[in-house]
Amino acid sequence: MTEKDLPDYELTHKIIGCAMRVHSTLKNGFQEVIYQRALAVEMRDSGMGFSKEHNMPIFYKNELIGARRVDFLVEGRISVELKALASLEDVHIAQGLNYLEAYNIECGLLINFGSKSLQFHRLRNKKFNSTK
Repeated sequence: MTEKDLPDYELTHKIIGCAMRVHSTLKNGFQEVIYQRALAVEMRDSGMGFSKEHNMPIFYKNELIGARRVDFLVEGRISVELKALASLEDVHIAQGLNYLEAYNIECGLLINFGSKSLQFHRLRNKKFNSTK
């Protein structure tokens, strides 16, 4: 399977393009919230539907045990987590994958604005259950 065969490749590509425009304008060095606000402007201007700081329930054995806010939920199906760190580490990718599983979302993006060059990872939930 190539990257273009991943679910929602075109939409994630569009989101990454928005993030690249933000990073090329602002560069690195700001707090995450600044990038979040700028990315919201770019996605809105690109015609994407999204909710910011979307509250997502977390279940354990079918019991609601809490909630967490995802930075963006795009078109009701793509989780976007933002970071403003010098570099992404494996723990951030693992965290993003755990969130996809907890939310039962098929794919997501982890985007880091804090490095000199924009960093991003497409994430896929291999345990995604489309019948839930």
